[in-house]
Amino acid sequence: MKKLTALLLFFSLCVSVTEARIVRVVIDKAESYANGRVFGAAGQYQRLTGRAYGEVNPSDTHNNNIQDIALAPRNARGMVEYEMEFILLKPVDMNKSNHLLFYNVPNRGNAFPADTTLLKRGYIYLWGGWQGDIYGDNKLKIKVPVATENGKEIIGRLHTEFIVSENVPTQNLSAGAFSAQYHTPYETVSSDNKTATLTRRIRAADEPEVVPHTDWAFADCSKEAFPGQPSTTRISVKGGFDPNYIYELNYTAKNPLVLGLGFAATRDIVAFMRHSESADNPLANQVKAAIGVGVSQCGNFLRSFLHLGFNADEDNQPVFEGLNVHIGARRITLNVRFGRPGGGGMQHEEVVFPGNEAPFTWSKTYDPLSGTDGGILDACQKQGFMPKIMHTLSSTEYWQSRMSLRTTDVYGTKDLEIPDNVRIYLFSGTQHTPAFNSNINKLTGFMANTNSYLDSWRALQVALEQWVLVGAMPPPSIYPKLTNNTLAKGAGIGWQPVAHIPFRGLLNEMYVRDFGPQFDEKMMSGVLAETPVSKKDKRYVVLVPKVNADNNELGGLETLTHQVPLGTYTGWSLRKAGYGEGDLAVLEGMYIPFAKTKAERIAAGDSRLSLEERYPNHTDYVNKVKAAAAGLVKQRLMLPEDAEREIKKAEQLTIFNY
Repeated sequence: MKKLTALLLFFSLCVSVTEARIVRVVIDKAESYANGRVFGAAGQYQRLTGRAYGEVNPSDTHNNNIQDIALAPRNARGMVEYEMEFILLKPVDMNKSNHLLFYNVPNRGNAFPADTTLLKRGYIYLWGGWQGDIYGDNKLKIKVPVATENGKEIIGRLHTEFIVSENVPTQNLSAGAFSAQYHTPYETVSSDNKTATLTRRIRAADEPEVVPHTDWAFADCSKEAFPGQPSTTRISVKGGFDPNYIYELNYTAKNPLVLGLGFAATRDIVAFMRHSESADNPLANQVKAAIGVGVSQCGNFLRSFLHLGFNADEDNQPVFEGLNVHIGARRITLNVRFGRPGGGGMQHEEVVFPGNEAPFTWSKTYDPLSGTDGGILDACQKQGFMPKIMHTLSSTEYWQSRMSLRTTDVYGTKDLEIPDNVRIYLFSGTQHTPAFNSNINKLTGFMANTNSYLDSWRALQVALEQWVLVGAMPPPSIYPKLTNNTLAKGAGIGWQPVAHIPFRGLLNEMYVRDFGPQFDEKMMSGVLAETPVSKKDKRYVVLVPKVNADNNELGGLETLTHQVPLGTYTGWSLRKAGYGEGDLAVLEGMYIPFAKTKAERIAAGDSRLSLEERYPNHTDYVNKVKAAAAGLVKQRLMLPEDAEREIKKAEQLTIFNY
C-alpha cells in the first residue's frame, strides 16, 4: 500500500510547461491488468488511470485554428486550460514491449477493449478523453471551457434532430440520433417554445410538417405526464416521440463549448508520452513510434485531426507515424461553434448535418462542383511529415457515407490515384459493426449481418505495425474501382430479386451545400447557419460496389465468410413500417441465408444456389474454408491463429444434413 501511495504521489508532480503542453499528470489508480494474466512474450500488463492537465497558447499557429479559442478564458499565463482523463496499459516489464504506442480514440467516451493478440505483441495502449460534451459513468471525458464574448453569453440558432427506436416522452436538447442521452445539451435561452420550431416527417425526402406549439414543450416528462416540468435542456412531445418520425428542432441556444480543444489534447497527450523525458512520464524513453486508431466516429475524428494540422505538436515533432482509420469516411463537426461531434449525416438521420463536404480525398484534388481544392493530408505535407495510413471500411460506408467519392472523381467517371502512404481496404459484404448473431433487427425485420471483418482488420493492423516499425510494405489496397467494373450506381449494381427482400437501389445522395457565410466547409470549422442550402444543380455521383449472382459484393477484400458463404451479406438494409419505412436503416446490413436444398430454392423462386448445390457435404465445406483461410494467411490478410479458430468453427457446424 505504501508503494502504491508513493507511486501516485510521484506521478502527481508537475511537469515542465515546455513539454508537449501537458503541465501536470495525476495517476489516480495503478493496478494489475486482467488479474495478472500473462500475454505471451509481453508478460503481465499494468493499468494506469489518471488525468492530464494541459494548456495551449491561443496565439500559437498550432492552436489558433481552434474554433472560439480566442473567446476562451485564460489563466495567469495567458493560456487556455483543459483537463483530460486517460487510461494507459503497458507491459510491467517494458523490455518485453515492442515500444509501439497504440492510441485508441474513445468512441463517445467509451474505450474499446484492448485486443489480446496485440497485447501479446507488446503494444502500449493509451486512451484519452477528447469529446467535451460527453457525460455519464465509465466514460473518458475532457473538461473544456465555455466561450464568451467580453464576459457575456454567446447565443446562436441551432438545428438539431431526434430519432428514436421506441416511444419515449423526453429527449435531451441537441442530442441527435447518435449521441442520444450522453451528449450535454446546449441550453435554450428561453423555455417559451414559441421562440422555436419543431417539425416531423416520416422519410428523409418527405416535406416536414410543423408540430403545434401546444403539442410539445421545453420540459421533462420522464417522471410525470405532459407538459411535465419546465426545462432548459430537455424537450418533450405530447404522446411521446414516435419512432416512425424524424423530428427536427430549430431553437436559440447558449454557451458553446470550445470542443476543438479535443484535437489539441489528443496531440498533447500522445506527444507527451512519446517525447517527454520527464521522470513523471510513465513512458519516458520507451516509445519508438505511435499509431492512432479510430473506429467510426473516431475514424472521422482522425481524418479531421490530420486535415486541421494537429499531427505536429507545438515543437513541430510528429505525433503519429501511422493511423488506422476504420469505418470512418467523413470528417467530424468538433471544431464548430455549438459543435455536435456525434452527428451522422446518414440518408435518414441528420441529413442536413455537415461532415461529408469536400475535400473527400487523401491526396490533393480539385472539386469543380464546390470549387474546393485540397486533400486531407495537405497540412501533413506542409509539415514535412506524412504518416502511413490504413483506411478500412465496411460496405455501409459506401451506401451511407459516400465512400466512393474518396476514390473517384465527383462525377463518378474515373478512379483517382491513391497516395503511396495510404492503403484502402473494403471488407466486402460487411455492415458497419459486425453482428455477433443473426437475430432479427428491430428496425428492418431482417437478419443482422454476421460477416465479420475483425480477423482481417487485426491482420492489417499487424501489417501497419510492421510498416511503421521496420518499413515492411503492407498488402496492396483492395477496394472497388471503375477500371475493373466493380462500382456502379445503386440500381445498376446487378442485384438479383430475392423473395420478400426489398431493394430500391437507394443510397445516400449528395449535393453541394452552403452552411452560411461564417462557416468554412473545407476546414469544417466556424459558425453554422440554422439550416444549409442544398444546391440541387450541383449533385455528386455516389457509387456502390457491384454484386455477383449471389448478390455478394465484388471488388473488395473478401473475408473468410464472404469467400465460403452461407448466404448473401449486405452493408445496407431498409427500414420497415413504423420506423420510416423505405429509407436506409442507419448502420445495419442484412444476412439472407441460402436455401438448404435445391428443391427449397426452386420452391421459393430463389436464383441463388442452395447449400446442397454448393457444398455436397460437410467435409467439402470445411475443405473450402481451409483453402480460403490458407490464401488469406498467405496474403497477410488473416493471422494463423485466427484461421485455426475459424476452421474449428467450420468443423463444428451441423447444417449440412441435407
